Amino acid sequence: MGLSRYAHVQHHGMVCGLLNLLNPATTKERGNLRQYLCHIRYRQHEESIPSSACRLTAPRCGRVRTIWAHTVCTSSVRTVRSAIKTRKSVSKVSGIITNRSAILAISPGGVGARRSGWAASPLQRGIAVWPLACAHSPATLEFLQHLLDTHFTMLLLDSQRLAQLRDEFRLSMRRLFVDLCQEVHAHHADLARELGLPTGFFDSLHSSLQPKAYSNWKVVGWIETLNDLVYLLDVLRQLQSEQDLPEFAAQLLNECQEKFFEHGYLDDLFPTGQPHVRGLEKRLFALCQRLAQELTREALWLDPAVAVKWLRQRKMKRWDVSGMLSNNFERSEIAGTVSVDISGAWCQAPKEVPRLLRQSEGRVLFRVESTSITLKAGKVVSPIWSDGGGVGRWQWAYHPPIVVPSSGDDSITVGPTLVYGKNRQPRTVKPTDQRQVERITCAWQTIQLAWPEGHALLAVLTSRVIPLQAKGVVSFSYRHRPGLSFINCFDRGNLDLIDDLIHENSHHHLNLLLRKHVMYRGDHNQQIFYSPWRRSLRPLRGILHATFTFTMGALLFQRLSSWATGRGGAARWKQVGLTQRDLQRARFRCLEEVASVRYSLQDLHYADHHLGWLTGSGRRLVVQLTEAIEHVERESERFKREVSRSVFRSALRKHSTELQQARQAYGPMRLRPT
Repeated sequence: MGLSRYAHVQHHGMVCGLLNLLNPATTKERGNLRQYLCHIRYRQHEESIPSSACRLTAPRCGRVRTIWAHTVCTSSVRTVRSAIKTRKSVSKVSGIITNRSAILAISPGGVGARRSGWAASPLQRGIAVWPLACAHSPATLEFLQHLLDTHFTMLLLDSQRLAQLRDEFRLSMRRLFVDLCQEVHAHHADLARELGLPTGFFDSLHSSLQPKAYSNWKVVGWIETLNDLVYLLDVLRQLQSEQDLPEFAAQLLNECQEKFFEHGYLDDLFPTGQPHVRGLEKRLFALCQRLAQELTREALWLDPAVAVKWLRQRKMKRWDVSGMLSNNFERSEIAGTVSVDISGAWCQAPKEVPRLLRQSEGRVLFRVESTSITLKAGKVVSPIWSDGGGVGRWQWAYHPPIVVPSSGDDSITVGPTLVYGKNRQPRTVKPTDQRQVERITCAWQTIQLAWPEGHALLAVLTSRVIPLQAKGVVSFSYRHRPGLSFINCFDRGNLDLIDDLIHENSHHHLNLLLRKHVMYRGDHNQQIFYSPWRRSLRPLRGILHATFTFTMGALLFQRLSSWATGRGGAARWKQVGLTQRDLQRARFRCLEEVASVRYSLQDLHYADHHLGWLTGSGRRLVVQLTEAIEHVERESERFKREVSRSVFRSALRKHSTELQQARQAYGPMRLRPT
């Protein structure tokens, strides 16, 4: 249900009952209290990403990625093109690069932002801090505080609203897919032919995908790669018509460093780190060619029946697609296999194929014909898929997905294990041992028992888990692959596994919010804030992510600690494979995260009030995080004494000292005496 700028009072009856209970003496006091408890007017300067926005790109491992997938407005694209054609100064090229990849549309008269196309959601809401003009008994105020704690925590843990947000994201990604194909047809048909990009096949693929597929990690990653390609084709067009190439290259390098500072196309376009014009067009075209090949081969196996049908409609005898059957580390796919559809299933090549792959470094040819798809590698021809009277049949050994038992509608799958070498780089991909599947299942069920609200978020946002065998490497996820979590299951205990599932899910959570809302601006990715977790300076974006995810971690540890106490608590704790030391460590981690989050919240408040870097949406999120961590801090008072007498006492004291030293060293504020 869409919301206006005036939020709905969801618990009006409960609030009115509380107002009657408190019975303020005056109408003014009653009004103040009502506004203190209820959702009130949104700020008029609410800032959200426009629905007609162009693509906003952000870094990821080896690629530039879109932060939000709102549809590309056709009229705005034409306006951008008009601006390109009439451009006289290369200094404006930076604007094109920025704004083709940002939320602004360029017109000859300047740059203008559009209003939001998304309705405001409860995830944006905050509670106005109105002073209570009346005094009440401590019991009443304690109940009021509990109500507020619950309210703020529920804002972060509202799985129903989050599911609605995910559904809106699906619609947006679907529309983006259509618009990108239309843009290639309209403006890059010649380049598409030169690159061998089958846009007609992509059109057919769009029609075959179910609505739910548009939030799947594989489909979203594929669409965002297509998005990157179209963006780079625009840049290539500009480069070919630009007169002042040195300044163009300098502006492009600056954009890559500032906008795509972490994992962009910088190494592909500027391998020396300098804005060298010589060979830039060749490097840019090679990058486009590589992306086009990746898109085609991955799309082929999303639905092979669509590829065969499209071939027949085009009345083509055959269609050859260059392929790779080596290990794929980003998607955790085993060499010699084909990952099919979006379910997590895969097909194993016959024994003679892997021997040829070692000789060809994994390069093969997929041949699409009117009724089949075959692999060609050297002299070997191996049928992979065939159309038997309208029913597709896999000729290679088919392996169904490994599904974690779940009570929800969406299945959670476990993929192959990604193995790292001693140099902490991916080395190979191997089948996952059943023992790790059982551990992941147990961790999943433990979260469901101990923290139902957190598990509900997990079920909405996490769809696939990749076991990570990498000593010294923490769990991770990609922003452009929502729902895909790489979890270190080796050399780590069951409590760590539970923690990592929630941690990566929290990254998916915040990434989804950031796809809708602009929460910060103007920071230019300056690494000026100390991170208590990395013990190094990080940009505002990194601090916001850490504060969000570790607030969720603090909530998890607090709920685990409560679940393990009371009648039957010890038995429950032991039954899910956790030890008494795990309980002590969960309590310690709760207190540790409270201190760390408190530290970073101070920096976020400084970034907002002194630097002006947070938007209205960002400010409201920080308010929610502040209230949530205050709730955890109050609840953790129950076991603070136990931690102070445990083996973790010195570690907690050391952590507190380090935070004080960091504040003195890095500022910008000073801690008040405690």
